Amino acid sequence: MVLKIRPFQYNPEEHEREKASTSYLMSLIALIAGLPLPIINLIATLAFYISNRKGTYFVRWHSTQALLSQFTLLIINGFAFWWTISIIFSTNTVTNLYISYIMAVVLYNITEFAATIFSAIKTRKGVHMEWWFYGTLTNQICRERL
Repeated sequence: MVLKIRPFQYNPEEHEREKASTSYLMSLIALIAGLPLPIINLIATLAFYISNRKGTYFVRWHSTQALLSQFTLLIINGFAFWWTISIIFSTNTVTNLYISYIMAVVLYNITEFAATIFSAIKTRKGVHMEWWFYGTLTNQICRERL
């Protein structure tokens, strides 16, 4: 994941930086609580997004970006989870394709985990972090209110 630091329209206040940082940390806390079930991360991040969707632009923007990244993670991890379950409980076997996919999933999860921690730290300091793909998509979804 490529992270891009760019200036934000205004300097967010302390409470905004804390909430924006928490939007990233929600997925990490949920990861620890519900590790085998990929939907837990999305539910926790969605709950935080819903509770802050009428907040300041800085908080809404980062909550949206965190939520979008969790949607992708849910799809990738969900597919790996159910493929693994099908191997355990049926006659399916472990193939090279399965091993390759699991290795890619692990690499993606490690990268997303590191990017989430880095973004939470930088956002807490008031630095605006845009993730590759998710930042552009967030800019399209989340608009500043006039």
